[in-house]
Amino acid sequence: MGPHETVAAFTIKIVMFRFLFRLFIICIVLIVGFLAYGLLLPAGPDSQVLVQLKSGSSARRIAADLKNAGIIRSESAFLFWRYVKGHKSLKAGEYAFEHPASALEVFDRITRGDIYFHTVVVPEGFNVFDIATALEAAGLGPKDEFLQETRKESAMVRDLDPQAPSLEGYLFPDTYHFTRTQSAHDMVVAMVHRFRQAAREAGLTSNFHQVVTMASIVEKETGAPEERPIVASVFYNRIARNMVLATDPAVIYAALLNNRYRGTIYQSDLQFDSPYNTYKYSGLPPGPICNPGKASLEAAMHPADTGFLFFVSDNEGHHRFARTEAEHANNVAAYRRAVGQGH
Repeated sequence: MGPHETVAAFTIKIVMFRFLFRLFIICIVLIVGFLAYGLLLPAGPDSQVLVQLKSGSSARRIAADLKNAGIIRSESAFLFWRYVKGHKSLKAGEYAFEHPASALEVFDRITRGDIYFHTVVVPEGFNVFDIATALEAAGLGPKDEFLQETRKESAMVRDLDPQAPSLEGYLFPDTYHFTRTQSAHDMVVAMVHRFRQAAREAGLTSNFHQVVTMASIVEKETGAPEERPIVASVFYNRIARNMVLATDPAVIYAALLNNRYRGTIYQSDLQFDSPYNTYKYSGLPPGPICNPGKASLEAAMHPADTGFLFFVSDNEGHHRFARTEAEHANNVAAYRRAVGQGH
C-alpha cells in the first residue's frame, strides 16, 4: 500500500468517525428531547379527572392507563423513569388529577400512594338507609351492599348490645373520608369504631341497648340541643307509666324496614303491625331508629327531671311540653293556629 492509499484510508476513517459522532450526538439529542417531552412537559386536564389504577396491575398496565387518560405523554418515558428510580412500587387506587403536571410529579404521587378520598358527611339522625344513599351518591358502592353489611355484621357490637338487630344506632355521625378501594365492610368498621370513641367520651359504659335506642328517638324528635334532655324525660316518664311512646319517627322507620314508606305517615302506617310501631306497642322499639350524636346520647343517659308526658311542636323549631292531656290539647290547638296563620 502506497503513502497516498494510507492517507486516503485515514481520511475515510476520520470522516466515518465524524459521521458516527454526529449521529451519536443526534441520537443523544433525540433521546433527551423525547425524555424531556415525556417527563418534563406537563400533561393532564384543567379540571378534575379521576383515574382508577386497579390493584394487581403491572407497571406497564398503569403507564398505559395513565396515557389513555391523558395524564402522561409517554408510557415509555414513564417506565424509563421508574427504571432510573430503582423500580419503585406503583400504588394502586383512585387518583384525582386537577391540573396539568409533569410525568415526574405524577410518578412521585403514585409511588407515595397519594390516592383520592371521597368525603361523606353523615349528619346526626341519619339512619342506615340515608347513609347507604350518601355512600352510593359518592360513588363508593351500591347502597344495597352497605345495607346488607349493616344487617349481617351486628356481631360487631354484640359486646355492647347483645340485642342489636343490626348496626343501626352504632354508625356514628361524622365526616368520613373513604377510597373506592375500601369495601362496605371497611366503612362499617370505621363508623362503629367512631361510635365506640364517642361512647367513651360521653361516659356510656352500660345499658347500650336502652340508651342508644332512646337517644335515636330523641335525635329524631328535636333538633334543639337544650330540649333533648326534656324530650328524653317525656319518653322515660311514659315508659314508667306503661304508656305507648307514640313517636312518629319510629313509625316511619317501621315503614322503611318494610319498604312501604311513601314520604309521609298514613293511617295504615299507624295501624301497621311492627314492633317499631310505637302507637301499637308500649316501651322502646327493638332497636335504634337512626344514628344519634353525642348530645342525644348524653340526653338519654341524663334526662331532665320533669313530670312531662306530652309535647308538640310550636311551629318555630321548638316544642311545648305538658303534664296533662288537657294541657297538651291546648298546646296542640296553639300549634294548629300557628300553622293556619303561617307562623
